[in-house]
Amino acid sequence: MTSQNDNHYPTFPVGSVGYNLMLMRGIWHDQVELFHLDGRPLEDDTNAGSGTPGPSPFDNLVYLDFDGYTLKLTNVHIRGRAPVAKTFTGRMQDDLLVFDPLGPGAYENVGVSGGVGLLTFNARQLDAACNVYMEPDFIMLTAPGQRVRHTVLYRNGDAVRTLTARGTRLSPLCDHRHELDPRGRTGPVHETPFQAKIWQHLAP
Repeated sequence: MTSQNDNHYPTFPVGSVGYNLMLMRGIWHDQVELFHLDGRPLEDDTNAGSGTPGPSPFDNLVYLDFDGYTLKLTNVHIRGRAPVAKTFTGRMQDDLLVFDPLGPGAYENVGVSGGVGLLTFNARQLDAACNVYMEPDFIMLTAPGQRVRHTVLYRNGDAVRTLTARGTRLSPLCDHRHELDPRGRTGPVHETPFQAKIWQHLAP
C-alpha cells in the first residue's frame, strides 16, 4: 500500500517496486557492452535481432523519471552508435510497475522487485509474443550512484545474446536535458513513447 505525504510523493515499503524506482531516479551514464552467450564480446547485435541493433561497446544517457505514480524512461545513444532516443512509459498498478503497451500484439511488461536496490522488467506471462522477442532487464544498485543493468535477448524462443551496462548517476533529477545529450540542451527530455511492430501479426 502507498500513502500520500506532504511532498505529494507516495511512500513505499522498503524493498518494494516503488521504493526501488524512487532510489533509481535521475540521469545515468551507462557504458554498454554486448556478449555472446558464452561471454565472448559481441561486436554488433544486428544479426541477433536486437530491438535497437548496432555496434558494441556504446554509451547511453538514461533519464529515469518517476513521481511515485508514473514512469518515463528515455535512453539516448551518446557514443558508439547513432544518436537515437527511445522513451518507455508505465504506471504503478497493484504495487507493480506496468509498462504501457510496447506495440500491437506485445506481451505485458511489468517491473517487479528482487529486494532493496534490485528491479526486473519482464513479461508478466509467457505467451506467443514472448516467442517473437523478449528481453528481461535486471537492474541492480551496486553502490551509491552506481548500478549494473543486465539483459538476455530472446528471439524466436531462443536466447541469442546478453548485454551489460555499468551506470553512474550524473544527476538525481531529470527535469532537463544533460549537456552530453546529442539532441541539444533545449527541448523535452522524453520522446513520444516507443511502439514496436514486431508483434503486430499477433494483434487481435
